[in-house]
Amino acid sequence: MRSIWTGAIGFGLVNIPVKMYSATERSELNLDMLDKTDLSHIKYQRVNEKTGKPVDWDNIVKGYKMDDKYVILDEKDFEAANAKKTKTIEISDFCKEEEIDSIYFETPYYLEPDKSGVRAYALLRAALQKTKKVGIATFVMRSKEGLAIIRPSDKVILLNRIRFAEEIRNSSELHLPEEAEIKKGELDMAISLIDQLTSKFDISAFKDTYSAELMKVIEAKSQGAKPAATKMHVVHSATEDLMSQLKASLTAKKKKAS
Repeated sequence: MRSIWTGAIGFGLVNIPVKMYSATERSELNLDMLDKTDLSHIKYQRVNEKTGKPVDWDNIVKGYKMDDKYVILDEKDFEAANAKKTKTIEISDFCKEEEIDSIYFETPYYLEPDKSGVRAYALLRAALQKTKKVGIATFVMRSKEGLAIIRPSDKVILLNRIRFAEEIRNSSELHLPEEAEIKKGELDMAISLIDQLTSKFDISAFKDTYSAELMKVIEAKSQGAKPAATKMHVVHSATEDLMSQLKASLTAKKKKAS
């Protein structure tokens, strides 16, 4: 793996030199964009809006418009804003992970210690494991400040970027049902179905089956076959059908288990 960020974890007065690596990779198929007339690849270019000519990466700069003029910024300018923030994952608080709503979770990264930070890294990992708490930290990557939790995962310390509160949309704009009258029998049946489907979570049991099915379609088309189209029929349940559908769900689960 190639590191995408180099800096240090700030833990009180302790600095732990680390490298950051992406902890995830995409699982979907790598589909190319093509011109349907001759199947040539579609290429994207960075074009000067005045000349219409492509611009090389080396000639692209970042700027902020102020009083109808652009102020051009380089990497030294970003560091000058706050050199510590651009190079430090600063832990400011600790809490229990379950106190953080899952809506805030975003992207996970692995943190690897530099040789000079191995003991301090191991100490922080052990302390987090012992207390069963996570660190709340801020850091700057690609000129944008981020919020994250720091937690151990087996031998690695994981940084999981989380969203700021202002990044979450207000659900009050949605058309949601008011408190509906729920019959006790229906609620008991729904709880029974939940209990029957409850098991210890095992992530390895879940696979990206859509990509596998799509690959079957691709292989079939490559052989000249035309895959049969399937349709999904959405059943709009009437209130009086809820009990019968819940019963049928429980029966189907029992048959599958046997």
